[in-house]
Amino acid sequence: MKSILITNAQLVNEGKCFSSDILVKGQYIEKIAGKINAEEADHVVDVQGKFVLPGAIDDQVHFREPGLTHKANIYTESRAAVAGGVTSFMEMPNTVPNTLTQKLLEQKYEIAKNTSLANYSFFMGASNDNIEEVLRTPKDKVCGVKVFMGSSTGNMLVDNEQTLENLFSRVPMLIATHCEDEATVRKNTEEYRRKYGEDVPISCHPLIRSEEACYKSSSMAVALAKKHGAQLHILHISTAKELSLFENKTPLADKKITAEACIHHMWFNDTDYDKKGTLIKWNPAVKTKHDQEAIFQAVLDGTIDVVATDHAPHTLEEKNNNYFNAPSGGPLVQHSLPAMLEFHHQGKISIEKIVEKMCHNPAILFDIEKRGYLREGYFADLVVVDTDNPWTVTRENIYAKCGWSPFEGQQFSSKVLHTIVSGHLVYSDGKFDEGQKGERLLFSR
Repeated sequence: MKSILITNAQLVNEGKCFSSDILVKGQYIEKIAGKINAEEADHVVDVQGKFVLPGAIDDQVHFREPGLTHKANIYTESRAAVAGGVTSFMEMPNTVPNTLTQKLLEQKYEIAKNTSLANYSFFMGASNDNIEEVLRTPKDKVCGVKVFMGSSTGNMLVDNEQTLENLFSRVPMLIATHCEDEATVRKNTEEYRRKYGEDVPISCHPLIRSEEACYKSSSMAVALAKKHGAQLHILHISTAKELSLFENKTPLADKKITAEACIHHMWFNDTDYDKKGTLIKWNPAVKTKHDQEAIFQAVLDGTIDVVATDHAPHTLEEKNNNYFNAPSGGPLVQHSLPAMLEFHHQGKISIEKIVEKMCHNPAILFDIEKRGYLREGYFADLVVVDTDNPWTVTRENIYAKCGWSPFEGQQFSSKVLHTIVSGHLVYSDGKFDEGQKGERLLFSR
C-alpha cells in the first residue's frame, strides 16, 4: 500500500482547528497525531502550516454525460472538481437519455468508474410514469431520487398529483427536489413575452421564475414530506420566503426535511445581471440582495444545511443568446471552495463552518460511508489550501470543458494546493496524477 504523510498541517475538523500530522495508507487515514515519523510514509508533503480540510462533497452537479458531452463530461468536470477541492460529487439525471431506468443509471456508474478523478454517485430520476423503476433503486449504493417539480429536460417534469403522492409515500430513501411551480412560471413567461416580445431583458428572469413560483412548489413538497414522513432535501433555495419552511433546532441527523444553498445564490444578486447577463442565468433565478443575505444567514444559523454548486455547464455559444434561447446553468465546481474561503476572508463565515456545510453535513445528510471527516479509519479525502495565495480566474486556468466561468476576472485569496481522493494524490501544485480513479460512494442506510 502506498502511504502519504502530510506534516506541519493545520487540520480543520468537527468545529476545531489544530496543528497535526496526518498519515494516509492505501485508501484510508491511518493516523492523526501531533508528530508522525517520516519513515512511516513513502511520500511526505510538508504543508508548512497550511490548512488541511476534508474534501468537499458537492451534492448537486450536472456533468452532462451521456448525451450532452459537447458541453462537459464526467472526466473533464471531475478534473475541475478535484482542482477546486471537491473530492466527491452527486450527479443529476437530466442527461440524454434521462436516467429513468436502473440500466441507464448503472451505465453512468460504469462511465465514472473508468473516467472520474473524484468519488461519485448518481441520482435516480423520477418521471410521471417510472415509479416501479424508482422503487428498485438500491438505497445503499445510490445517493437519492431526484424529482423535478418544475420545468426540466425531457420527460422529467413531475406534475402529476398521484405520482407525487406515490413518490413521497413509497420511496424509502432521500428525495431531492427542484422546486419551481410550472404553471406560475408559464403564466409569468407569457406576461413578459406580451410586454417585450422575444427581447425580454435578462433582469426579468427572477420575476419570471419568481418568489411565488419557488415558494408554491417548495411548500407543496414540504407538505407532502410531512404527510408521508418522507426524507426531503430541497435543492438550491433562492428566496428568503422559502426559509420559513425549514427549522434549525433539530440536529441534522434527525431532520427529515433539509435544504441546500448554492454558491451563485450566495455570491450574486439581481444587480449583477447588468454586468454578467445570461452568464448568471440559473433556475431557480438569482434574486434580490434581501434574498441573498437571508440565504447566507440561513447557512450560518443552520436553517440551510449544505452548500453546493448546481454546476451545470453550457458552451459560451449557447449562453450568448437572447433571454429565451440562452440555457440556464453555469460551471462552478472548480471555484466553490475558493469562493466560500473568500467569504471567510471577508469575515462573513468561519473556516470551521465552511467545512461543516461542504464536508460534514453532506456526509451526515446522505449517510455516506466513512467520508466527510478527518478521522482515523475514514477514507482519505483531503484538501490542502493556502488561505494567503491570491490568484485570478482566467480562461487559461479553468478546467471545465466549456472553458468559461461566471467568476472570470475574480481574484480569490485562497488556493487549493493539493487534493487527495481515496488515498491518491490526484492534484498537486497545478498538476494531475490520473493513475487512479475515484470510488463509488456507498451509504449506511
